[in-house]
Amino acid sequence: MSTLALTPRQPVPALNIPLVGGDRYVLGAAPAPTFDLVVFYRGLHCPICAKYLMELERLMPEFEKRGVQVVAVSSDNAERAQAMADKIKAEHLRVGYELSLQSARQWGLYISASRGLTSIGIEEPALFSEPGVFIVRPDGTLYYGSTQTMPFARPQFQDLLGAIDFAVAKDYPARGEYTGAL
Repeated sequence: MSTLALTPRQPVPALNIPLVGGDRYVLGAAPAPTFDLVVFYRGLHCPICAKYLMELERLMPEFEKRGVQVVAVSSDNAERAQAMADKIKAEHLRVGYELSLQSARQWGLYISASRGLTSIGIEEPALFSEPGVFIVRPDGTLYYGSTQTMPFARPQFQDLLGAIDFAVAKDYPARGEYTGAL
């Protein structure tokens, strides 16, 4: 089965997941004033994910200033999600877990099979999703999306902050929305 791409300006799939600390994140239940930023990461086994999420944690005050609420999500279980939150010293970043692989696929994420222990000695889950970054408007439609087949060369959060500033200042529309005949 192929991965489906989401369409800008159209509704994104539902997302209702538990958070480290006991709450839940339900996309659209309490939309942010500007955008929701949903960052899908591979899981505790991924050292690149930890570094990436540390940078996101560092920049959380900048996203909050812009009216952007942020969640990082994986298919890890509660114990592994807590370990990742501890590893990245998450104080502002909400860490969600138990993303179903069916939901990951609905979001257009690629799915990988385990290759055993990673370079940091943590077992990969049997199946897990690859990274994706999505910016969602308060009305639940896709503004920006990026999916990857690898953990490398992800969108940089500092660049996304600049893009958000530009989009808000210029009322720039979501692009890539055309789905008609070619």
